[in-house]
Amino acid sequence: MARYIGPACKLCRREEQKLFLKGSKCTTPKCPLDKKSYPPGQHGTRRRFKQSEYGIQLREKQKVRRMYGLLETQFRNYFEKAERQKGITSENLLQLLERRLDNSVYRFGFASSRKTARQLVRHGHFMVNGRAVDIPSYILKPGDVVQVKDKSKRLDVIHSSMKKMREGKLLPWLDLDKAGMKGTLLNNPSRDDIPLEINESLIVELYSK
Repeated sequence: MARYIGPACKLCRREEQKLFLKGSKCTTPKCPLDKKSYPPGQHGTRRRFKQSEYGIQLREKQKVRRMYGLLETQFRNYFEKAERQKGITSENLLQLLERRLDNSVYRFGFASSRKTARQLVRHGHFMVNGRAVDIPSYILKPGDVVQVKDKSKRLDVIHSSMKKMREGKLLPWLDLDKAGMKGTLLNNPSRDDIPLEINESLIVELYSK
């Protein structure tokens, strides 16, 4: 399957915002965005112009797509699914993205980034409701329990990530049992509880043209 294999930090610089693609590095002085707060490329320092309405909408869509590590077709499919559901399309879209298994693994603190979470899921280190699931795009339902497999509980990559989880950092729609290394999706996340600095309504406007 196709995937982006270029420098992750270049994507953050392109969007001129931290997308937290490199885990803990994004919160340290080593983050390239703190040193080069302008777009990448030969003309990055001079690339300052007024964006069109379409350009603003496109950048917002690209930002969210890159945050969750999705290709264009995948992201479009999520939008169409959100559009068919009852409620506000933009909120439905964010709920679907947040309920992905790889994102939930990241939110529980089992991985330092969504990319690492996706790799861990693909390598079969997690179970959902007692059954092995190795599909990163698996959509969790309220009440679903995500648990680290017994044979994977000694992985350094998981332990080092969990140690960095501060008390009170867990999001309100999640519940974590650190001792048992398992987490529960309590309910569907509301927009007010999703800590993303984005304007998702612009994505709806873009796809509605």
